[in-house]
Amino acid sequence: MTLSAVLLAGQLLIGNLASADVMGDPKAIEVAKERKARDLGWGTTEATVTMELKNAQGQKATRALRVKSLEVQGDGDKALTVFDSPRDVKGTAFLSFSHALEADEQWIYLPALKRVKRIASKNKSGPFVGSEFAFEDMTSFEVEKFSYEYVGEETVNDEICFVLKQTPEYDFSGYSFMKVWVDQSHYRVQKVEFYDQKGALLKILLLSDYKLFKDKYWRPMKNLMRNVQTRKSTTLVTEEMTFDTDLSDDDFDKNSLKRVR
Repeated sequence: MTLSAVLLAGQLLIGNLASADVMGDPKAIEVAKERKARDLGWGTTEATVTMELKNAQGQKATRALRVKSLEVQGDGDKALTVFDSPRDVKGTAFLSFSHALEADEQWIYLPALKRVKRIASKNKSGPFVGSEFAFEDMTSFEVEKFSYEYVGEETVNDEICFVLKQTPEYDFSGYSFMKVWVDQSHYRVQKVEFYDQKGALLKILLLSDYKLFKDKYWRPMKNLMRNVQTRKSTTLVTEEMTFDTDLSDDDFDKNSLKRVR
């Protein structure tokens, strides 16, 4: 899931379905594919976002950032996140190329070091800029990355949901599996539970305040990620989102990350 993945559908946890075998229960796979299919064709988006970090003692810190996203036909999406404040993270830029069948590619520019650093696959489970989101959460949802098990039905946020067990099939995940609640009305993700490599519950993501764009694309305006083991949390609030913006591949160039403003 990219930060755009979070913002763009609960996709923390959106591209065309690549051709590959998907393992799991037929019903669970059907739900996952329908979730994906309903969010194809959005093209480009730009969003302004507020990130609130809260520690175990309840102390808060706030960051302002911008997210640009580009849908890639036949593959995962591209996303660029730029932090505008506070001063200690201002100018930090994160670029993510999601892929359906290959390893995702990610780079981060840290102004204090004045260098672009590639995020190695083995480090994807690490925290994203001190938040409760991991780097692997910052990629778009691609059906082929997981195997699926149908768990049942439950109600979340007053929505009857399909409940799926989603197991990463890519290397170096920090999760043994996730449980995902997908509503039956619009196939929107309402909740995700992340389980660590020991099988213990690690984090819970709650998605809310969904808004409909272009009469087709649902986006959660609020995403709350709560770490149940550390009692820390990160909340993302989308202040504004615009579709059909003037973006192209040239806006997602790792060699120009230092100059992103």
